[in-house]
Amino acid sequence: MTSPADVASIERATLDAVYPAEIHEITGWLLPYDPLPIGRAQSAVPLEHTPLSVPALQEIEAHYQQRQRPTVFRLPERLVTTNIRDALHAMGYFAHHGVLVQVTDVAGLLRMAPTDAATLSATPSAPWASVYTADGFDPVDGANRVQLLSRSRHVVYAHASEGGQPLAVGTGSISHGWLSIHGMRTVPSARGRGLASRILAGLAAHAAAQGVRRVFLQVEDDNPVAQGLYSKAGFGTAWRYHYWRVIPESGDGGAAC
Repeated sequence: MTSPADVASIERATLDAVYPAEIHEITGWLLPYDPLPIGRAQSAVPLEHTPLSVPALQEIEAHYQQRQRPTVFRLPERLVTTNIRDALHAMGYFAHHGVLVQVTDVAGLLRMAPTDAATLSATPSAPWASVYTADGFDPVDGANRVQLLSRSRHVVYAHASEGGQPLAVGTGSISHGWLSIHGMRTVPSARGRGLASRILAGLAAHAAAQGVRRVFLQVEDDNPVAQGLYSKAGFGTAWRYHYWRVIPESGDGGAAC
C-alpha cells in the first residue's frame, strides 16, 4: 500500500529520473516541461491523491499557456470523477495512454538472483545506448530516450549482453527513498531469455548496497508481456493514470519513459 507521503515521493523521484529541462511547483502540483516528446517530462502531476478542482486545472493550463507551452495533465484514474472528466472534456482535453504505477521491495528483486549479472555504469555507455536504437525500435524515439535518461544526476545505467552483444537495458534512479526503474528495453529477437530479469536484479543490488528498500516502475497498461514479468518480480499496482491532452482520442499521450 502507498501512503500520501509515498505518492509525493514517487512523483518527485520520477522527475528526478527523467530530469526535465524545467520544473515549476504550485500548491500540490509539479509542472515540468521538456522539449523532448516524453510524457512524464512534459505533464503536470498532482502530489496528492485528493479531489481535483476545476480552478486548479485552469490555473495549470494558464501557467503553460503563458509560457507558450502545451498543457498535458498526468492524472490518476481515481481522481477523475464525472465532474472532473466533464470539465476536462469541456476544456478540450481527452484521456490517452494508460499507465500503471507499480511498487515492490528491493529484496524481492534480489531473490530473482540471475546467474549472470547486468553490467552497471555510473555514466551512459555506448553498449547501453545502442539497444534503444536497435532493430525493432523506433530510432527517433530511442534517441530521445537516450538523451533524456542521460541527463539525470541520480541514474545508474544497466545493460545485459550475450556473446558480447548488448541486448537489454534499463536505468535505475535512487531518489526520495526509492529505486525507480525506467527505460526497460529488450531487443525483440532476444526476449524471453531472462535478460530483463538480469537488469532488474542488477539495479536492485545497486539499490540494496545504498540501503534503499523500495522500488517502483511505470508500465503501459496495454503491455501484458512486461506486466507479466513485473508480476513475477513481485510488483503490484498502486494506481493507474492517463495523460490528458488537447488532441483527438485516437492520438497518443506522449511516449512514457
